[in-house]
Order: sequence, then C-alpha cells, then structure tokens
Amino acid sequence: MKIFPEFIDQLDLIKGIRRDIHAHPELKFTEFRTSELVANQLKAWGIETHIGLGKTGVVGTIKGTLGFGKSIGLRADIDALPLQEHNTFAHASTHQGKMHACGHDGHTAMLLGAAQYFSTHRDFKGTIHFIFQPAEEGGGGAREMMADGLFTLFPCDAVFGMHNWPGMPEGSFGVIAGPMMASSNEFTITLKGKGAHAALPHNGADPVYAIAQLVASLQSIITRNKKPVDTAVLSITQIHAGFASNVIPDDAWLGGTIRTFTNPVLDLLEDRLREISHGTAQAFNCTAEIEFIRNYPPLINHVQETQFAQKMIKEQFGIDQFIENIEPTMGSEDFAFMLEKVPGCYVFIGNGDGSHRSAGHGMGPCHLHNPSYDFNDHLLPIGASYWTHLAQSFLK
Repeated sequence: MKIFPEFIDQLDLIKGIRRDIHAHPELKFTEFRTSELVANQLKAWGIETHIGLGKTGVVGTIKGTLGFGKSIGLRADIDALPLQEHNTFAHASTHQGKMHACGHDGHTAMLLGAAQYFSTHRDFKGTIHFIFQPAEEGGGGAREMMADGLFTLFPCDAVFGMHNWPGMPEGSFGVIAGPMMASSNEFTITLKGKGAHAALPHNGADPVYAIAQLVASLQSIITRNKKPVDTAVLSITQIHAGFASNVIPDDAWLGGTIRTFTNPVLDLLEDRLREISHGTAQAFNCTAEIEFIRNYPPLINHVQETQFAQKMIKEQFGIDQFIENIEPTMGSEDFAFMLEKVPGCYVFIGNGDGSHRSAGHGMGPCHLHNPSYDFNDHLLPIGASYWTHLAQSFLK
C-alpha cells in the first residue's frame, strides 16, 4: 500500500478538522459553519474558492502550471443526520439530535487533505475541482448545486465520489461498473371509505379491511410482475387508521419505499402500484389517492471511468486491497444526479469492523446511520492518497 508521505505528516491536522466537523454536525442546507470551515481552509492554502452553490456548497479549483488539459471533479458530502449520538468521546456531537452518523465528516477531511497536497504540487496539466456538496441526506444537494450551474461554471470531463463502508476491511476498496446503488422513491396511498359503527359494518365501506388486502397485494408486484432477475424492493413502513375500537374510520393510509437499479423497472413498479391500489379500493367500495415521489435516481457507474478507478486502486494500494465483484446496495446516493450529467465513478472504501473504536463509543455496531457510529481516522491518509493518485493519473 502506497501512502503519500505528506498525508502521514499532516494526519494530525486533517484528523483535527474531521473531529471538529464531527463535533459540530449540521443538517441539510444548514451547513453554514461547515461550509465556512471548508472555504476558509481552502483559501488559507491559496486555492481559488467559490461558495453558495446549492446554498451551502463549496468548490475549490486548482489549475495546473503545465497548461490547459482535462478537468476532473472530486466530490465529498458535508451534511449530518437528524440522530442523537450515543458516543461520549471528546469529539462527540455538541448539537442535540444531530450527528455525523454516515462519515461525511471523514469524506470532507479526506478531500481537504488532497486539496492541501495539490495546493503545493501544481505540476500537472489541467484542472481539479474539489466539490464539497451539502444535503446528501435527503435534500438532493447534488441536484441543487447542478441547478446553480456546477458543471457550467466548473466543467468536468469526469467526476468521482467515495463513501466509507463499514464491514469492508479497513482501507480496502470496492467498485463495479453499472448499478452501484439503488434509486430512492417513496409513496403514500390513502384509501377513502365510509365510516360506520364497528358493530354495523354493512352500513359503511371499511378502508381498514381494504388496506389490509392492499398490503398483501402490493407484494405481488415484486413476485409476479417484474422479472426475477431485475432487483427491486418494495417495503411498506407505515400503516395508519382509526381512533377508536368501536368505530370504522372514513379513511386509512399506508406509506413506504421502492428501490430499483433501473428506471424501466421503477416505471413498471409505479404503474402497477397505482393500478393495484385503485383496483383494490374499488373492490371494497373505496377510492384511492396516491402520492409517489422519486427522490434519487439509481447510481450508475460509467464503464470507462470505473475501469480507470479500479486500475488506480490496484496500482496505489495493491490487488489484495481491491474487492472484486462487490455487491451493489439498495441504499441510495444523490451523487447519482452528477453521474447522469457527467461520466464518472463512485467507490466504497472499507471503514473496518469497528475495532478502531476506543473508549467513549456507544455499545451499538459501527454501521452507517447508527448512533454509535464513528468514522475510522486510519482512512484519512488512505482516502487522500486515492484522491491524489486518481487526479494525477487522470490528468496525465
């Protein structure tokens, strides 16, 4: 494993930045302190800095001294989650109900490490854009930065992203071409019937009974409508109805999520969800109202850029640090919006099994979106080295 010596030398600085961000988490589109910290750090290193894209996004730009050439975008997310932290170490969250439980603090620190390196090593041809994106956690910050002209103001021939992944061996990498993460979509179905006395159900149209039938019927979309080889998940996560044991209510509703790796499969699932909901409602003398929201598209890695990233990982860290045929995940990521616009690749870096955790950590597992999670600081020089070697090789 080849780690740039500069990242070993500056580890205390980058780790300090990471832990400072962890201690001061900010939710989507309110990352004002984090954005200011990132911008001030970039400016202190003499890097051209732009603020305000997507409200709280930051872009740092370094142009090589060897002339014009290709341009590359490197992206990190900066927002936290609405979660109460269970950890009690010195850098635990100081904000009630807010926590960096997904490692965005570490992603930001790794990219800052690479930015510092290139601030004093500009002997390359082309341009590097360091993209610090807000509101990945449900806000679509990538989409909002693009709406504010991200790739018009900072054109990129390719864009790359990285996310830590608990359970993967510490410092290992995994990436595949094609679908890497799923689309994220949510739905709410309201069945409207006719209320009645529970002892006289024939006087009403019972939406509770109808919605119970709907719960079972919707799963037939997965088992009987889509091809078995097409991956998809339909999960009902909420059911709400009624207010008294002796009253049949006027309405009932359920909500849930659908995840797919392709838009055609998503189209099929949404169409069938609507058809089955209306048909089931009609069968029980009710009506259906459906809200279907497409949040994030599937994250699709481009073949050429993925092969390039795989080659860089094996060169820099060794074949034994690269996980072949890593499984895609049904989780979602709004870096998908960027990959719809610009060729690129998104990789996982192993966060380990939690053995890096010391005193002060909560008792829970070190999984993403967990109140006992903490980013593994051992990854900081590894991730920064990946960014650096990737950008240098891309711009050769």
